[in-house]
Amino acid sequence: MVVLLPVIILHSVGVLGGASAASHYNCNGPLVSALPHSSFQSSSQSSASYAAFHAKLNRRDGAGGWSPMVTDQDPWLQVDLREQMEVTGVATQGRYDSWDWVSSYLLLYSDTGRVWKQYRQEDGMERFVGNVNSEAVVQNKLSHPVRTRFLRFVPLDWNPSGWMGLRVEVLGCSYKSYVADFDGRSSLLYRFNQKSMSTVKDVISLRFKSHQAEGVLLHGEGQRGDYITLELHRGRLDLYLNLDDSRPRFSSRRVAVTVGSLLDDQHWHSVHIERFNKQVNLSVDAHTQHFHTTGEGQSLEVDYELSFGGIPLPGKPGTFLRKNFHGCMENLYYNGINIIDLAKRRKPQIHSVGNVTFSCSQPQLVACTFLSSSSSFLSLPAAAPAAGGFSVRFQFRTWNPEGLLLSVQLSPSPQKVDLQISNSWLHLSLHSAGRQRSEVSAGRRVNDGLWHSVSLDSRNLQIALTVDGEPSSSIDLWEEVESRGSFFFGGCPPLDCQVQTPAFQGCMQLISINNQPLNLSQVQQGLLGNYNELQFDTCNMKDRCLPNLCEHGARCSQTWSSFSCDCSGTGYSGATCHNSIYELSCEAYKLSGSSSGFYFIDPDGSGLLGPTQVYCNMTEKKVWTVLSHNSSAPVKVQSSSPQKPHIMKFSYNASAEQLRAIVSGSEQCQQEVVYNCRKSRLFNTKDGSPLSWWLDREGERRSYWGGYLPGVQQCSCSLEENCMDMNYFCNCDADTEAWANDTGVLSYKDHLPVSQIVIGDTNRTGSQAVYHVGPLRCYGDKSIWSAASFYQESSYLYFPTLQAELASDISFYFKTSTPSGVFLENQGLKDFIRVELSSPSVVTFSFDVGNGPAVLSVKSHLPLNDRQWHYVRAERNVKEASLQVDQLPLRFLEAPADGHLRLQLSSQLFVGGTASQQRGFLGCIRSLAVNGVTFDLEERAKMTPGVSAGCPGYCSGSSSLCHNRGRCIEKSNGYICDCSQSAYGGTTCNQEVSVSFDRESSVTYTFQEPFSVMQNKSSQASSVSTDSRAREDVAFSFVTSQRPAMLLTVSTFSQQYIAVILTKNGSLQIWYHLQTDRSPDVFGPALNNLADGRLHRVRIHRVGKNLYVQIDQDIHRKYTLSSDAELILIRSLTLGKVLRMENIDEEVMKAASKGFIGCLSSVQFNHVAPLKAALTNRGSSLVSIRGPLVQSNCGALAESTSHTMQDQAANADKGPSGGSSQKDLAVIAGVVTAVVFIAVCALAVISRLLYQQRQAQRSSSMKEEHRHGMYTDYRTELHLHNSVRDSVKEYYI
Repeated sequence: MVVLLPVIILHSVGVLGGASAASHYNCNGPLVSALPHSSFQSSSQSSASYAAFHAKLNRRDGAGGWSPMVTDQDPWLQVDLREQMEVTGVATQGRYDSWDWVSSYLLLYSDTGRVWKQYRQEDGMERFVGNVNSEAVVQNKLSHPVRTRFLRFVPLDWNPSGWMGLRVEVLGCSYKSYVADFDGRSSLLYRFNQKSMSTVKDVISLRFKSHQAEGVLLHGEGQRGDYITLELHRGRLDLYLNLDDSRPRFSSRRVAVTVGSLLDDQHWHSVHIERFNKQVNLSVDAHTQHFHTTGEGQSLEVDYELSFGGIPLPGKPGTFLRKNFHGCMENLYYNGINIIDLAKRRKPQIHSVGNVTFSCSQPQLVACTFLSSSSSFLSLPAAAPAAGGFSVRFQFRTWNPEGLLLSVQLSPSPQKVDLQISNSWLHLSLHSAGRQRSEVSAGRRVNDGLWHSVSLDSRNLQIALTVDGEPSSSIDLWEEVESRGSFFFGGCPPLDCQVQTPAFQGCMQLISINNQPLNLSQVQQGLLGNYNELQFDTCNMKDRCLPNLCEHGARCSQTWSSFSCDCSGTGYSGATCHNSIYELSCEAYKLSGSSSGFYFIDPDGSGLLGPTQVYCNMTEKKVWTVLSHNSSAPVKVQSSSPQKPHIMKFSYNASAEQLRAIVSGSEQCQQEVVYNCRKSRLFNTKDGSPLSWWLDREGERRSYWGGYLPGVQQCSCSLEENCMDMNYFCNCDADTEAWANDTGVLSYKDHLPVSQIVIGDTNRTGSQAVYHVGPLRCYGDKSIWSAASFYQESSYLYFPTLQAELASDISFYFKTSTPSGVFLENQGLKDFIRVELSSPSVVTFSFDVGNGPAVLSVKSHLPLNDRQWHYVRAERNVKEASLQVDQLPLRFLEAPADGHLRLQLSSQLFVGGTASQQRGFLGCIRSLAVNGVTFDLEERAKMTPGVSAGCPGYCSGSSSLCHNRGRCIEKSNGYICDCSQSAYGGTTCNQEVSVSFDRESSVTYTFQEPFSVMQNKSSQASSVSTDSRAREDVAFSFVTSQRPAMLLTVSTFSQQYIAVILTKNGSLQIWYHLQTDRSPDVFGPALNNLADGRLHRVRIHRVGKNLYVQIDQDIHRKYTLSSDAELILIRSLTLGKVLRMENIDEEVMKAASKGFIGCLSSVQFNHVAPLKAALTNRGSSLVSIRGPLVQSNCGALAESTSHTMQDQAANADKGPSGGSSQKDLAVIAGVVTAVVFIAVCALAVISRLLYQQRQAQRSSSMKEEHRHGMYTDYRTELHLHNSVRDSVKEYYI
């Protein structure tokens, strides 16, 4: 964005003939050295020898610089450049030969010396770096130049061993200015020499300033439907541009491109529009939007004239269709034509409507800024009203949804009126002793950043509140009242009023009390009222959503000090919606325990591509990703010729970029093409030229019909040497009357998928073809197993510089036996990013974006250099950083509120070492991905000494040996799967752990340690604070026909709970009760009946306020909780019937009392598997079992239930055959029912006996199995709990 600005200005120079000297390369001359003494002002001076005019760079006059009085609370030094100048930089020095200098400062600028604006660098930084001694000159180049007359230096920090001392210089140059003033009822019309003007290229540039949030700056239109409108709307700039479209000009379908914010701040803003055909660049200040116009044409055709400042109504001079612009424009150019210069010289091409003057004399509305939400206030005395009562008027603007605007005591006392913003509305409250508080509300969304006018009047036994001229709202009084004491704006001193509402953060202007306007300059000088934490002569608001730092199209919202991102519907999560909620591939879904079905995958993770839906076929040994297209049925072709061929274009349910990412990330892809022919050849028998062909994903023509050898014009039968006529390379080329077939599988990845097929030889008598192109099928995920081994400490792999300015995520697996080593590092001039194993049990993520080093550490209670694979994921964005290691709690570090945002890196990325070749990593790294892009470690390792491709060991292969979150552990003679963190069992963690429940059954898992101690507290001292965000991961499968039913409950000692139930209609409900003083949050992600006897899989994932739910293979649904509170002191998790639960809602209690009848399997809560614990640790104090509990198989049960239901449905469809047969059936049914009842009772007794015997055998066999080391059961987890209880340091949840 910033790089474009000089280019735009240079372009303007060429077009405008030197109108702006600011773009000249030599615009860095000194502007202060020749100024007279009168150009310098200051808030105060220590004495005459420390006066402001001594503050010229390198001068030693007087005391050698400016210094304010020690008692000055708001010191500043001001320079008047005498005329508008282009300022490109500033330089500072301390006071000569002293201990006085300024180490940091703010820079403000103004046209008039009354209304100021704070300068912000490109990344939003407000603070300028100053001096470290009295003599060295520190120069700061402005990231974007400003055109201004007055500059104000505001010291923030200074030498603690001395005082403030300052000498300054301003760098820049002069420029030519053409100004026009529009009063809101005027405009300039530029009339063409011909009836209409048609252009394929347009360049429009101007500068404007205004205190109005609405107004048209530019408009033109044509009869064929073309139009261009540049309009100030709600303080932003909207551009409407359409080429060759006959829709109405102001229809609801008009779509604007919007850029900029807070443009009604009475300061100059630069606008530049460049259009070439349909491509448009719209720039406002340092922000640019690139877009394509609507309409069918390439040129803009405007009839008769262009209007600047308004849209006049044809035939009625002085009347306008839209609100006119009220403000000043400068250097207005249209395609190289200086519009204001022509108007000033009264040229005939320009027609002036209304009063347009050529000097900028806009009123200066002086504002003040309330900076603190806890301590800001403005206290003002009241002038005596003319006829009793009181009145207050003012304007305000803010982003905050809460804040106190006004508080005043009334007489007769004790009475008080408060006006506050509450939940984005204005609330007026009257407090009277002995009476109920009276309240009234007005306005809505008053925290939208726009100016709002407020009027408060007491008259006729009423207090009336008026907002923005709307009808007033009023509070009735018992008696006439008057104000008593001072009026408090924005907040209150603690001793004067007790208010629970936070103080106001925002701007106020045009304050009047009892119809007397108040001069804020007198307040600043201490002549009137009192104040705290205020900034005068400026509205120092900042739009934190410009630019929008939320990723993937998320919506940005803000308060005064921060912004937040709404990730709903984006498929991403996190503070800036950076992280995909979907897996990268079908292979990843398989490893997480999923089965075949439709899934959304995000092939580039946090990259730009977005998720797409595919079918994951996991029934074979290989996991296949299947992408279908729009032509699934065979297609019959006749009457096609090479001149007029049959063409079919294939549209896949993924974009071309997504298809390319899926194919390139897979180990192998293929697509079957079936071609049945009768007298329809594929190749010309004379010259071999193709008569039919297909297009690859890039649109290139291909004529091979099978295999993986591109360029070989053959079919599969030729490659396999079994063509029906060996004189031809394809069966169809034999050109026989009988049907022939050429079927092949295309498997050359770089050409897949097929985007189009062309058939050209079915126009002869009897010619016919039938073809079918199958779906794209890929298997394997290359990113999962790309590994490298580092066996020299000085060795490393290097890759291009990380593209990680605003956000980056880094993930990988590692295993090592060494105590420390750097995994990866990338450095810049000062900035850096590094992930390392800093000690045998600690992983550290550190970085510096200009705010000083930030450090995040995760410490494991077990060593990480145990030669086993461990997972690391580090993320940094503009709001926070996070670090996760294995299943340990995620660690967070919030970014400073107004710090540097961009990570500036310049060196190469080093993996497995550092540029200094010290502290290198020894071991294996695999699956390294940055921002969704996987690094090919194996290919780079092949050409690097000290590094080898791949990683030795059973657990390093590309086949997934352990499933469902099971962990592969290397052994000297093989491997074992640690299933302690999995809800599944078996030697490879793929056996479903299922239990059948009846109405009285329940399993309760008691958490031995409260979750509040499950914190990952680093033993290392750190200057930064971290937090562990509230989160839960819940997954389970169930089969039932009962409703209502209780599936799962989690309760805490602090009376919080989570409940997952089936309601009366069988729909799923999730209850979250996190705040005991509020009603619980209830979500219904599945409204259909799930008590249908089928197997259903439920996944619930919470991070803070965000709740993600997936049922079966449906998409993830996102819900927002009312609180982000964590579960405090978790007591237990219960499956099935709940006997006693305090403070539970009635609907949940009904489900709890009904219990659960059916089958539950694979239950996981965070890293606890309660069903597995119940079966493998029946004697444990952590597990409590009530009622009969029988090990089962939910999948088989669901299948049998489904067959039974189908049989019942089939029998029901047959219907009754007659009255007598119904009676016979009734008798037979009664007998059958009795027999079945007796059989069921007998079966229950036998099952109980067999169950007890099987449990004894199973316990014995499991002990034997465990002894041989092939299966690690749930005792591992119990051991972890015990070890934590013995030494409370780290916790595996």
